[in-house]
Amino acid sequence: MRREPRYTYAQFTTRIVKYVDDVEFWLDPEVKVIQVRSASRLGKSDLGVNRKHIESVREKLLNS
Repeated sequence: MRREPRYTYAQFTTRIVKYVDDVEFWLDPEVKVIQVRSASRLGKSDLGVNRKHIESVREKLLNS
């Protein structure tokens, strides 16, 4: 994980195959939103796993 003011980079690793997904969060102060980018390093489809990661983070932020 790497953190800077208004920016965070992290990695998710799948349990079985050990694929790595990159995820970035950037706080956009002008529009007061958090921009999110999530991408698999390998393959053509992640079967929705990246979205599930982001939704999990979002849920935790909303409930904290």
